[in-house]
Amino acid sequence: MKWDRILVRYGELSTKGRNRRQFTNRLRDNIRFSFEDVPTLKLQAERDRMFLTTETEQDMETLLSRLPAVFGIQSFSPVAKAEKTIDAMAATTIAILSELETSGKTCKVTVKRSDKSFPHETNEIQHLVASQVLRHFEGLTAKMKDPDYNIKIEILQDAAFISAQTILGAGGMPVGSNGRSLLMLSGGIDSPVAGYMMLKRGVRLDAIHFHSPPYTSERSLDKVKQLAEKLSHFGATVRLHVIPFTEIQEVIQQQIPKNVSMTTTRRMMLKIADLVREDIGALAIVTGESLGQVASQTLESLTAINEVTATPVLRPLIAEDKTTIIQLAQEIGTYETSILPFEDCCTIFVPSSPKTKPKLEKVTFYESFESFDSYVEKAVENREVFRFPEKKQKESFDDLL
Repeated sequence: MKWDRILVRYGELSTKGRNRRQFTNRLRDNIRFSFEDVPTLKLQAERDRMFLTTETEQDMETLLSRLPAVFGIQSFSPVAKAEKTIDAMAATTIAILSELETSGKTCKVTVKRSDKSFPHETNEIQHLVASQVLRHFEGLTAKMKDPDYNIKIEILQDAAFISAQTILGAGGMPVGSNGRSLLMLSGGIDSPVAGYMMLKRGVRLDAIHFHSPPYTSERSLDKVKQLAEKLSHFGATVRLHVIPFTEIQEVIQQQIPKNVSMTTTRRMMLKIADLVREDIGALAIVTGESLGQVASQTLESLTAINEVTATPVLRPLIAEDKTTIIQLAQEIGTYETSILPFEDCCTIFVPSSPKTKPKLEKVTFYESFESFDSYVEKAVENREVFRFPEKKQKESFDDLL
């Protein structure tokens, strides 16, 4: 089917009142960013909807395949163009439905006659088009309430525009409409899912990862880069801040009792994350913690860890069980990367019996014998920053000669 345009519906954005333009402008910019590789893309934003057009059928198929990943879109429909005659509108509708399953399905025709000079009334158009369609498909029947296909025909001055399929979008808010936060990206299953959930609520993300060579390999870092790349495909650039963490972990192993070493490790991570957050102008820190999942995620542990910062720490997975988190990771395409068997810095020095209810006063007492602040500042200063999605390098013509 040759589509003329795509109709995008805002959904939740339509409730934003006076701030609506800010959100729709952000969505428009995010769509342009997501389809930088579609140079013929044109956008026309209206109050409650947006139209996307391209110059080629291939570009149109690219839009249809990737729009479901753009946050802020409630649903969208491919739209065909027809001449302003009953027979032409019926023929185009039949062509659209011919590519869909019609046996045992129901439909209705809804007409919006914006061009009042069109010679037929709305009800008459609906009846005439529907009668031709129903005669063409034996297994298709009419149903006025909750049909499988609501065939929408809008008659404008230049042509009629017809759609029959409503495709669900990602929902949520346009990325960037709710500020910036810093995601603690470990490389496991949980943190990419937490990042996805915050992106869906319109939060633009930087990510921070703690790398401890030679205890962690370059392949473990590559794994985290792949996850950052995947998150960047949801509508916005992601910067990954890689922190050299070896020296701090070695000091912790030497100075802190084994059973609370993980608590101190997490506290140092949060201190570093807070300094990076301040440097980039982010408003919060995001983690993939789920209450009670491991020793460092009990309420007592989280309280002890959080003590190092007054910055909001957002935990979108806090009440989710592991099965639900895995299911979402599979749906968004991060699961297979997350389970690659490369250790991260949180798994290399795990004590055999970590404290599940660490006492804050004891943890701070043990830490008082070492000046961690200098190590923290050094780690922040020596971080590497990577930007995703990575730009593909194009060979110049001279290189081919």
